[in-house]
Amino acid sequence: MQNFLKHFSLRVTRQAAPIPGAGQVANSAGGFTWALDDWGRLDRFLVLGTEGGTFYAFEQKLTVENAEAVGRCLDADGVRAVARVVAISEAGRAPKNDPALYVLAMAAALGTPETRQAALTALPRVARTGTHLFHFLAYVEGFRGWGRGLRRAVGDWYNLKTPEALAYQLIKYQARDGWSHRDALRLAHPKPATAQHGALYKWTTHPDLADEAIQAAGVPLLEAVKQVKAATDVREVVALVKAHRIPREALPTEWLKSALVWEALLDDMPMEAMVRNLATMTRVGLLAKGSNAAKLVASRLGDAERIRKARLHPIKVLAAMITYQQGRGMRSDAAGWEPVGKVVDALDGAFYLAFGNVEPSRKRHVIGLDVSGSMGCGFVSGVPGLSPLVASAAMALITAATEPDTEFVAFSHKLVPVTISPRQRLDDVVKAMTKINMGGTDCALPMLWALEQGVHADAFTVFTDNETWYGEIHPAQALVRYRERRGIPAKLMVVGMTASGFTIADPRDPGMLDVVGFDTATPQILADFAAGRG
Repeated sequence: MQNFLKHFSLRVTRQAAPIPGAGQVANSAGGFTWALDDWGRLDRFLVLGTEGGTFYAFEQKLTVENAEAVGRCLDADGVRAVARVVAISEAGRAPKNDPALYVLAMAAALGTPETRQAALTALPRVARTGTHLFHFLAYVEGFRGWGRGLRRAVGDWYNLKTPEALAYQLIKYQARDGWSHRDALRLAHPKPATAQHGALYKWTTHPDLADEAIQAAGVPLLEAVKQVKAATDVREVVALVKAHRIPREALPTEWLKSALVWEALLDDMPMEAMVRNLATMTRVGLLAKGSNAAKLVASRLGDAERIRKARLHPIKVLAAMITYQQGRGMRSDAAGWEPVGKVVDALDGAFYLAFGNVEPSRKRHVIGLDVSGSMGCGFVSGVPGLSPLVASAAMALITAATEPDTEFVAFSHKLVPVTISPRQRLDDVVKAMTKINMGGTDCALPMLWALEQGVHADAFTVFTDNETWYGEIHPAQALVRYRERRGIPAKLMVVGMTASGFTIADPRDPGMLDVVGFDTATPQILADFAAGRG
C-alpha cells in the first residue's frame, strides 16, 4: 500500500509544512504556526517590547511589524486599544513603560477623534513621571505636530499635580530624550492652575528669576535644593536630604560618593530606585555584611505590599540580581563591588513577591522550556543577560512554587528532563538552563514525551518564541494525540517570550491558550485556565 498519509494528513503533519486547512502561516524559522491576532500581538508588544530584536528578526523589522499591528488595532477599535494600554501600564504588568507610551503616541496621532481624545486624556495615567512624559513627547512628535489637544493634555499633566508633587517631578526628572520641562512648558504654555503652579513654571522656564519664583512657590523643597547645591559640609547635606526628601538627581556629584549621604537618601528612597542603586550603595560602603542598611534593604524587598504599591516588576528584580551578584556592571567600566549575601537572598525572594499571590490550579502540569538556539539570543525588555531562555527558566520557578504536581522538561530538537524546585535559587536554575545544548526547535516534544512516559498531565505549558520547525508532528496535533490516547482532556498554554506574531496554540481549540511571557498577570492566568476558572 502506498502511504499517501505521509504527504497529506490532518492528524500528523511535519512542522515544516502547514496543517491542511488550519490557516497556518510560515514563521521566521521556516516552520508553520498560527498568526497571533492583532490584539494578542498588542499585548506582547506592550509587555515585552522589541528592544534588541530576536534571533530571526532585527529590532527594526520587529518594531515595524508590531507598529503595523498596533495601527490595525487602532483602526478596529482605538478606544479599546487605549484602554488596554492604560490597564497594562497602571497595573505594572510590563517591565518598561516605553511601549505603552509609544502606542499612546500613535493613538494620539493616528486614531479617530474619539481615539485621540481618549489617548490624550489617558496621558497622566500612563506618563506618571517626568521621564515618561519626555518619552511620550519624543514619540508623539514622530507622528504629529503640536495642536490644541496635545497642548492641553501636556498642560493638564502639570496642572493636575499638587504644587509639592509637581516640584518633586521638576527636580527629580529634569531632562531626557532631548526634552526638558522647560521645552514642554514653553510648547504647551498652560494656564497655571494656581499661583503656586505659576511660580513653579517660572522657576523652570526662567532660571534668572529662580529666587523670586522660589519665594512665590512656597514649596520648601525648592529652597532646600538651592541650599544643598551651595553646601560645603556633608552633615549639612545629610540634614537637608532627610528634612526635605531631596532626590538623588538634585545632589551635586561629589556628595554621591558619601555613604552618609546615601544612608540619608535610603530613608525615603522609592523601591525601584533602591533596587537600581544597590551596587552603588555597596560600592560606597553603605551596604555591607551585617549593616543596618543591608537589613533595611532586605526588609523592604521582603514586603509584598510595598512591592505591589511600587509596581516593582519581576524583570527589574531579576535584572538587579543578575548584575548585583556578579559584582560588576554589564555595560559599565566602573569599579566593582562585593555583593552582600543578605541582599542577594532578598532579591531572590522579591522576584516571587513581584508576581503577587497566585492561587494554584491543583492540576497535574508539564512545563516545557524551549532551550533552542533562538531562545538564547536577544534580551527581554533590553535587559543585558536576560535572554528569553533565562526569562523562561525564571518564570518556571513561579509554577514550581505554586503547583505541587509539576514535571519540568527542556527541549530543542530533543528533550531533556530537568529538576526545578522552589527550594532552588533562581540563579542556580538559570545557570543550569544555559548549560543545556541547544539546537533546532520542536515544540511538540513535551506532549510526545508525556505520552511515551505515561505521564498524567492536565495541562502543558510551553515557554517559547514559537519558532518551531524541526518535528514530524505539529504541537497542536501532538496534544490531540495525547488527549485521545491517555483519555485526558489536557490543555496547552503557550507563553510567548518574544514580541513575534506567531503562536503554536490553535485558535480554534478552546483548550489552548496563548499568553505573554513576563506579564505579571500571566502566572494567575495560567492557573485559572488550567483549573477551568473564569
